[in-house]
Amino acid sequence: MLRCEPASSAHASIGCACAPLVMSGRRGFLRGAAALTAVAASGLAPAQAQTAPLRIDVHHHYTSPALLAMMKGRRTNQTFNEQWTVQKSLDAMDQGGVQTAVVSTSDPGVWFGDFDAARGLARDCNEYQARLVADHKGRFGMFTTVPLPDLDMTLAEIAYGMDTLKAAGVGMMTSYAGKYLGDPAFTPVMEELNRRKAVVFTHPLMTQCCTALVPGVPDQVAEYGNETTRTIESLLFSGTTQRFPDIKFIFSHGGGTAPYLVARFDRLFTSRADLMKTSPGGVVEAFRHLYFDTAQSYNEYSLAALTRLMPTEHILFGSDFPAASPVLTGQGLAAFGLTQTQIQAISRDNALGLMPSLRG
Repeated sequence: MLRCEPASSAHASIGCACAPLVMSGRRGFLRGAAALTAVAASGLAPAQAQTAPLRIDVHHHYTSPALLAMMKGRRTNQTFNEQWTVQKSLDAMDQGGVQTAVVSTSDPGVWFGDFDAARGLARDCNEYQARLVADHKGRFGMFTTVPLPDLDMTLAEIAYGMDTLKAAGVGMMTSYAGKYLGDPAFTPVMEELNRRKAVVFTHPLMTQCCTALVPGVPDQVAEYGNETTRTIESLLFSGTTQRFPDIKFIFSHGGGTAPYLVARFDRLFTSRADLMKTSPGGVVEAFRHLYFDTAQSYNEYSLAALTRLMPTEHILFGSDFPAASPVLTGQGLAAFGLTQTQIQAISRDNALGLMPSLRG
Protein backbone atom coordinates (compact mmCIF):
# COMPACT_ATOMS: atom_id res chain seq x y z
CA MET A 1 0.00 0.00 0.00
CA LEU A 2 1.33 3.40 -0.91
CA ARG A 3 2.19 5.82 1.85
CA CYS A 4 2.18 9.56 1.47
CA GLU A 5 4.00 11.55 4.12
CA PRO A 6 2.81 15.08 4.96
CA ALA A 7 5.07 17.81 3.70
CA SER A 8 5.44 19.36 7.13
CA SER A 9 3.86 19.30 10.55
CA ALA A 10 1.71 22.26 9.57
CA HIS A 11 0.35 20.23 6.68
CA ALA A 12 -0.14 16.96 8.58
CA SER A 13 -3.88 17.45 9.03
CA ILE A 14 -4.59 17.41 5.29
CA GLY A 15 -5.58 13.98 4.00
CA CYS A 16 -3.40 12.49 1.27
CA ALA A 17 -5.07 10.93 -1.74
CA CYS A 18 -3.15 7.69 -1.23
CA ALA A 19 -2.96 7.61 2.56
CA PRO A 20 -3.32 4.15 4.19
CA LEU A 21 -7.00 3.43 4.65
CA VAL A 22 -6.65 1.09 7.63
CA MET A 23 -6.07 3.21 10.72
CA SER A 24 -7.19 2.89 14.30
CA GLY A 25 -9.33 5.37 16.21
CA ARG A 26 -11.62 8.20 15.23
CA ARG A 27 -8.77 10.29 13.78
CA GLY A 28 -7.69 7.40 11.58
CA PHE A 29 -11.25 6.90 10.38
CA LEU A 30 -11.59 10.55 9.46
CA ARG A 31 -8.28 10.56 7.60
CA GLY A 32 -9.28 7.42 5.73
CA ALA A 33 -12.62 8.96 4.80
CA ALA A 34 -10.88 12.11 3.60
CA ALA A 35 -8.53 10.03 1.49
CA LEU A 36 -11.44 8.14 -0.10
CA THR A 37 -13.15 11.43 -0.90
CA ALA A 38 -9.98 12.81 -2.51
CA VAL A 39 -9.46 9.62 -4.48
CA ALA A 40 -13.00 9.68 -5.81
CA ALA A 41 -12.66 13.32 -6.82
CA SER A 42 -9.33 12.70 -8.52
CA GLY A 43 -10.68 10.21 -11.04
CA LEU A 44 -9.15 7.07 -9.50
CA ALA A 45 -11.21 4.24 -8.07
CA PRO A 46 -10.33 3.40 -4.41
CA ALA A 47 -8.86 0.04 -5.41
CA GLN A 48 -6.66 1.71 -8.02
CA ALA A 49 -5.48 4.33 -5.56
CA GLN A 50 -3.89 1.67 -3.36
CA THR A 51 -1.74 0.37 -6.21
CA ALA A 52 -1.37 3.29 -8.60
CA PRO A 53 1.55 5.67 -7.99
CA LEU A 54 0.77 9.26 -7.19
CA ARG A 55 0.81 11.83 -9.96
CA ILE A 56 3.61 14.19 -10.91
CA ASP A 57 2.28 17.53 -12.14
CA VAL A 58 4.74 19.14 -14.57
CA HIS A 59 2.63 22.26 -15.17
CA HIS A 60 2.07 23.96 -11.83
CA HIS A 61 2.69 27.61 -11.02
CA TYR A 62 3.65 29.59 -7.95
CA THR A 63 3.88 33.27 -7.10
CA SER A 64 6.76 34.62 -5.03
CA PRO A 65 6.42 37.97 -3.23
CA ALA A 66 8.60 39.61 -5.87
CA LEU A 67 6.49 38.18 -8.69
CA LEU A 68 3.32 39.32 -6.95
CA ALA A 69 4.66 42.86 -6.60
CA MET A 70 5.61 42.88 -10.28
CA MET A 71 2.20 41.60 -11.40
CA LYS A 72 0.32 44.16 -9.35
CA GLY A 73 2.67 46.99 -10.26
CA ARG A 74 2.34 46.28 -13.96
CA ARG A 75 -1.42 45.58 -13.78
CA THR A 76 -0.96 42.25 -15.56
CA ASN A 77 -4.37 41.00 -14.37
CA GLN A 78 -2.99 37.56 -13.51
CA THR A 79 -5.84 36.95 -11.09
CA PHE A 80 -5.22 33.26 -10.41
CA ASN A 81 -1.51 33.74 -9.89
CA GLU A 82 -1.99 36.81 -7.71
CA GLN A 83 -4.22 34.76 -5.38
CA TRP A 84 -1.87 31.76 -5.13
CA THR A 85 -0.57 30.43 -1.82
CA VAL A 86 1.53 27.40 -0.93
CA GLN A 87 -1.39 25.97 1.02
CA LYS A 88 -3.70 26.26 -1.98
CA SER A 89 -1.20 24.22 -4.01
CA LEU A 90 -0.87 21.56 -1.33
CA ASP A 91 -4.64 21.29 -0.94
CA ALA A 92 -5.18 21.00 -4.70
CA MET A 93 -2.41 18.41 -4.97
CA ASP A 94 -3.89 16.27 -2.19
CA GLN A 95 -7.37 16.49 -3.68
CA GLY A 96 -6.06 15.59 -7.14
CA GLY A 97 -3.75 12.74 -6.17
CA VAL A 98 -0.57 14.70 -6.98
CA GLN A 99 2.51 13.72 -5.02
CA THR A 100 4.93 16.19 -6.61
CA ALA A 101 4.33 19.42 -8.52
CA VAL A 102 7.22 20.80 -10.57
CA VAL A 103 6.72 24.54 -10.29
CA SER A 104 7.52 27.06 -12.99
CA THR A 105 7.18 30.79 -13.58
CA SER A 106 4.07 31.64 -15.55
CA ASP A 107 3.22 34.43 -17.97
CA PRO A 108 4.21 37.32 -17.89
CA GLY A 109 7.69 35.96 -17.12
CA VAL A 110 10.51 38.20 -15.89
CA TRP A 111 11.57 40.21 -18.97
CA PHE A 112 10.16 43.70 -19.53
CA GLY A 113 13.00 45.39 -21.38
CA ASP A 114 15.35 45.89 -18.40
CA PHE A 115 18.25 43.41 -18.31
CA ASP A 116 19.22 44.04 -14.69
CA ALA A 117 15.64 43.81 -13.47
CA ALA A 118 15.12 40.53 -15.34
CA ARG A 119 18.30 39.08 -13.92
CA GLY A 120 17.34 40.03 -10.36
CA LEU A 121 13.79 38.75 -10.66
CA ALA A 122 14.92 35.45 -12.21
CA ARG A 123 17.35 34.85 -9.34
CA ASP A 124 14.65 35.71 -6.79
CA CYS A 125 12.25 33.28 -8.50
CA ASN A 126 14.77 30.47 -8.45
CA GLU A 127 15.72 30.93 -4.82
CA TYR A 128 12.04 31.08 -3.84
CA GLN A 129 11.33 27.87 -5.76
CA ALA A 130 14.32 26.17 -4.13
CA ARG A 131 13.02 27.11 -0.66
CA LEU A 132 9.63 25.72 -1.62
CA VAL A 133 11.27 22.43 -2.60
CA ALA A 134 13.35 22.32 0.59
CA ASP A 135 10.50 23.23 2.94
CA HIS A 136 8.12 20.58 1.55
CA LYS A 137 10.23 17.50 0.90
CA GLY A 138 8.92 15.39 -1.92
CA ARG A 139 6.01 17.68 -2.73
CA PHE A 140 7.69 20.14 -5.11
CA GLY A 141 10.33 20.20 -7.82
CA MET A 142 11.36 23.24 -9.86
CA PHE A 143 12.14 24.45 -13.35
CA THR A 144 14.84 27.13 -13.43
CA THR A 145 13.63 30.57 -14.53
CA VAL A 146 15.94 32.26 -17.05
CA PRO A 147 16.40 35.99 -17.80
CA LEU A 148 16.42 35.80 -21.59
CA PRO A 149 17.18 37.61 -23.86
CA ASP A 150 20.35 38.19 -21.75
CA LEU A 151 22.47 35.27 -22.99
CA ASP A 152 25.32 35.47 -20.49
CA MET A 153 23.07 35.76 -17.48
CA THR A 154 20.80 33.02 -18.81
CA LEU A 155 23.75 30.65 -19.06
CA ALA A 156 24.79 31.61 -15.54
CA GLU A 157 21.27 31.06 -14.20
CA ILE A 158 21.01 27.66 -15.90
CA ALA A 159 24.22 26.64 -14.14
CA TYR A 160 23.07 28.03 -10.80
CA GLY A 161 19.62 26.48 -11.03
CA MET A 162 20.71 23.04 -12.15
CA ASP A 163 24.06 22.65 -10.38
CA THR A 164 23.47 24.52 -7.13
CA LEU A 165 19.70 24.41 -6.65
CA LYS A 166 19.35 20.96 -8.25
CA ALA A 167 16.42 21.95 -10.46
CA ALA A 168 14.65 19.25 -12.45
CA GLY A 169 15.05 21.30 -15.62
CA VAL A 170 14.71 24.75 -17.14
CA GLY A 171 11.54 26.77 -17.61
CA MET A 172 11.28 28.98 -20.68
CA MET A 173 8.63 31.20 -22.22
CA THR A 174 7.63 30.74 -25.85
CA SER A 175 9.31 33.99 -26.88
CA TYR A 176 11.59 36.71 -25.59
CA ALA A 177 11.73 40.25 -26.96
CA GLY A 178 9.66 39.11 -29.94
CA LYS A 179 11.96 36.19 -30.83
CA TYR A 180 10.72 32.58 -30.71
CA LEU A 181 12.90 29.81 -29.32
CA GLY A 182 14.27 28.62 -32.66
CA ASP A 183 15.77 32.05 -33.37
CA PRO A 184 19.54 31.91 -34.05
CA ALA A 185 20.04 34.49 -31.28
CA PHE A 186 19.35 31.74 -28.74
CA THR A 187 21.82 29.21 -30.18
CA PRO A 188 24.33 29.49 -27.28
CA VAL A 189 21.56 28.66 -24.82
CA MET A 190 20.40 25.69 -26.91
CA GLU A 191 23.97 24.43 -27.12
CA GLU A 192 24.26 24.48 -23.34
CA LEU A 193 20.87 22.85 -22.80
CA ASN A 194 21.78 20.14 -25.28
CA ARG A 195 25.13 19.57 -23.55
CA ARG A 196 23.28 19.10 -20.28
CA LYS A 197 20.59 16.90 -21.87
CA ALA A 198 18.19 19.23 -20.10
CA VAL A 199 14.44 19.04 -19.75
CA VAL A 200 12.94 22.35 -20.93
CA PHE A 201 9.37 23.18 -19.91
CA THR A 202 7.91 25.80 -22.24
CA HIS A 203 5.00 28.05 -21.33
CA PRO A 204 3.19 30.53 -23.60
CA LEU A 205 3.75 34.23 -23.21
CA MET A 206 1.17 36.73 -24.34
CA THR A 207 1.97 37.49 -27.93
CA GLN A 208 3.16 40.89 -29.10
CA CYS A 209 1.73 40.43 -32.56
CA CYS A 210 -1.93 39.70 -31.93
CA THR A 211 -3.70 41.58 -29.17
CA ALA A 212 -7.31 42.70 -28.66
CA LEU A 213 -8.35 41.17 -31.97
CA VAL A 214 -11.84 40.11 -30.87
CA PRO A 215 -13.76 42.49 -28.60
CA GLY A 216 -14.84 40.90 -25.35
CA VAL A 217 -12.55 37.87 -25.69
CA PRO A 218 -9.32 37.84 -23.64
CA ASP A 219 -6.23 37.23 -25.76
CA GLN A 220 -5.32 34.10 -23.78
CA VAL A 221 -8.37 32.22 -25.03
CA ALA A 222 -6.87 31.61 -28.48
CA GLU A 223 -3.41 33.13 -28.38
CA TYR A 224 -1.90 30.93 -25.67
CA GLY A 225 -2.41 27.93 -27.93
CA ASN A 226 -1.25 29.81 -31.00
CA GLU A 227 1.83 31.10 -29.19
CA THR A 228 2.89 27.59 -28.23
CA THR A 229 2.41 26.50 -31.83
CA ARG A 230 4.53 29.39 -33.10
CA THR A 231 7.49 28.44 -30.95
CA ILE A 232 7.17 24.76 -31.94
CA GLU A 233 7.10 25.95 -35.56
CA SER A 234 10.20 28.05 -34.91
CA LEU A 235 12.09 25.16 -33.33
CA LEU A 236 11.16 22.62 -35.99
CA PHE A 237 11.65 24.69 -39.13
CA SER A 238 14.86 26.31 -37.94
CA GLY A 239 16.25 22.81 -37.45
CA THR A 240 16.89 23.55 -33.77
CA THR A 241 15.28 20.38 -32.46
CA GLN A 242 17.31 18.34 -34.94
CA ARG A 243 20.63 20.06 -34.22
CA PHE A 244 20.10 19.72 -30.48
CA PRO A 245 18.35 16.35 -30.10
CA ASP A 246 19.28 15.87 -26.44
CA ILE A 247 17.03 18.72 -25.25
CA LYS A 248 13.75 17.29 -23.94
CA PHE A 249 11.15 19.97 -24.70
CA ILE A 250 7.82 19.84 -22.83
CA PHE A 251 5.12 22.04 -24.38
CA SER A 252 2.09 23.28 -22.50
CA HIS A 253 -1.61 22.79 -23.16
CA GLY A 254 -1.37 19.70 -25.32
CA GLY A 255 1.00 21.40 -27.76
CA GLY A 256 -1.32 24.34 -28.34
CA THR A 257 -2.91 24.22 -31.78
CA ALA A 258 -0.08 22.17 -33.30
CA PRO A 259 -1.93 18.81 -33.32
CA TYR A 260 -4.60 20.35 -35.55
CA LEU A 261 -2.10 21.77 -38.04
CA VAL A 262 -0.15 18.60 -38.80
CA ALA A 263 -1.07 18.56 -42.50
CA ARG A 264 0.03 22.16 -43.02
CA PHE A 265 3.25 21.58 -41.08
CA ASP A 266 4.00 18.40 -42.98
CA ARG A 267 3.53 19.95 -46.41
CA LEU A 268 6.29 22.45 -45.67
CA PHE A 269 8.43 19.99 -43.72
CA THR A 270 8.53 17.40 -46.51
CA SER A 271 9.57 20.08 -49.01
CA ARG A 272 12.77 20.67 -47.02
CA ALA A 273 15.50 18.15 -47.83
CA ASP A 274 17.57 19.29 -44.85
CA LEU A 275 14.75 18.47 -42.43
CA MET A 276 13.77 15.21 -44.11
CA LYS A 277 17.36 13.99 -43.91
CA THR A 278 17.16 13.56 -40.15
CA SER A 279 13.39 13.05 -39.89
CA PRO A 280 12.44 10.90 -42.91
CA GLY A 281 9.05 10.23 -41.33
CA GLY A 282 8.15 13.87 -41.84
CA VAL A 283 6.80 16.28 -39.28
CA VAL A 284 4.95 13.58 -37.32
CA GLU A 285 8.27 11.92 -36.57
CA ALA A 286 9.68 15.29 -35.54
CA PHE A 287 6.68 15.95 -33.28
CA ARG A 288 7.13 12.61 -31.56
CA HIS A 289 10.54 13.63 -30.24
CA LEU A 290 8.80 16.36 -28.23
CA TYR A 291 6.63 16.11 -25.11
CA PHE A 292 3.20 17.66 -24.57
CA ASP A 293 1.37 18.10 -21.27
CA THR A 294 -2.34 17.71 -20.54
CA ALA A 295 -2.94 21.17 -19.04
CA GLN A 296 -6.37 22.42 -20.13
CA SER A 297 -6.35 19.67 -22.78
CA TYR A 298 -7.97 16.95 -20.68
CA ASN A 299 -11.33 17.10 -22.48
CA GLU A 300 -12.43 14.39 -24.91
CA TYR A 301 -11.98 16.60 -27.97
CA SER A 302 -8.42 17.74 -27.30
CA LEU A 303 -7.33 14.34 -26.01
CA ALA A 304 -8.58 12.68 -29.19
CA ALA A 305 -6.07 14.67 -31.27
CA LEU A 306 -3.30 14.65 -28.66
CA THR A 307 -3.32 10.88 -28.09
CA ARG A 308 -3.57 10.13 -31.81
CA LEU A 309 -0.54 12.29 -32.62
CA MET A 310 1.72 11.68 -29.63
CA PRO A 311 2.85 8.35 -28.18
CA THR A 312 1.62 7.81 -24.64
CA GLU A 313 5.26 7.96 -23.50
CA HIS A 314 5.46 11.58 -24.65
CA ILE A 315 2.37 12.89 -22.82
CA LEU A 316 2.77 14.24 -19.28
CA PHE A 317 0.27 15.12 -16.57
CA GLY A 318 -0.02 18.90 -16.26
CA SER A 319 -2.77 20.72 -14.38
CA ASP A 320 -1.98 24.44 -14.94
CA PHE A 321 -2.73 25.16 -11.29
CA PRO A 322 -3.83 27.70 -10.03
CA ALA A 323 -5.60 28.55 -13.32
CA ALA A 324 -6.98 25.02 -13.58
CA SER A 325 -7.46 21.95 -11.41
CA PRO A 326 -5.53 18.69 -10.89
CA VAL A 327 -8.86 17.07 -9.94
CA LEU A 328 -10.54 17.97 -13.24
CA THR A 329 -7.45 16.96 -15.20
CA GLY A 330 -7.45 13.54 -13.55
CA GLN A 331 -11.16 13.12 -14.12
CA GLY A 332 -10.78 14.01 -17.78
CA LEU A 333 -8.05 11.44 -18.31
CA ALA A 334 -10.05 8.77 -16.51
CA ALA A 335 -13.22 9.51 -18.51
CA PHE A 336 -11.45 9.39 -21.89
CA GLY A 337 -11.06 5.61 -21.83
CA LEU A 338 -7.29 5.28 -21.53
CA THR A 339 -6.00 2.04 -20.07
CA GLN A 340 -4.70 2.02 -16.51
CA THR A 341 -1.19 1.47 -17.92
CA GLN A 342 -1.54 4.55 -20.10
CA ILE A 343 -2.90 6.64 -17.23
CA GLN A 344 -0.03 5.56 -14.99
CA ALA A 345 2.51 6.46 -17.68
CA ILE A 346 0.97 9.90 -18.26
CA SER A 347 0.39 10.55 -14.57
CA ARG A 348 3.82 9.60 -13.27
CA ASP A 349 6.12 7.24 -15.12
CA ASN A 350 6.87 9.50 -18.10
CA ALA A 351 7.88 12.38 -15.82
CA LEU A 352 10.18 10.11 -13.81
CA GLY A 353 11.78 8.90 -17.01
CA LEU A 354 12.63 12.47 -17.93
CA MET A 355 13.43 13.69 -14.41
CA PRO A 356 14.55 10.74 -12.25
CA SER A 357 15.60 13.08 -9.45
CA LEU A 358 11.90 13.45 -8.63
CA ARG A 359 11.92 9.89 -7.26
CA GLY A 360 13.56 11.26 -4.13
